[in-house]
Amino acid sequence: MFAIDDALAEVVTSSTQPALGAIRLAWWRETLERLDHNPPPPEPRLQAVAAELLPRGISGKDLAGLENGWATLLDEQPDQERVGRRGSILFAMAAALLGGVDNRLDAAGRFYATQQVRRLRLVAFELSTEQANSVIGHRFPRALRPLTALARLAARDFRQAPTIEPETTPGRALALLSHRLFGTIA
Repeated sequence: MFAIDDALAEVVTSSTQPALGAIRLAWWRETLERLDHNPPPPEPRLQAVAAELLPRGISGKDLAGLENGWATLLDEQPDQERVGRRGSILFAMAAALLGGVDNRLDAAGRFYATQQVRRLRLVAFELSTEQANSVIGHRFPRALRPLTALARLAARDFRQAPTIEPETTPGRALALLSHRLFGTIA
């Protein structure tokens, strides 16, 4: 699932012309939707979806929903709501696989996705303190912590903005460990 999301991100970050990027994203969306009724093409990530996610109840149509949140980044005026919705979809699918439920999972997914595009320097969306406070301080159940650790890192990035901390720092590792143990977005 995250490999598909990364593939869509790669299309956006590597596209030099928005129209060509939109065509490439449309190919991914249509191919993912076809997985629900047809065998996968010889693309390793799509074959992994067919082998691992479809049998677990994550449909190709569900995964295709991620494309809209990346496609808006190719628009002249990207839509922050669409980016946030992508995070919500991603977190909902992952939570279904993990078997966890939490009333703030949607907000955590939206916060993560918005902060992710800021971290990638694709769009400098404004994140309000209210949006951050919708997840900061909340304790997530143990089953969801492998997922909500992404929101924990997004909170760390939010606090350090506009500075972008490298992915592999002791501080980020400590934040992940702390989240795994205590479950709080700090």
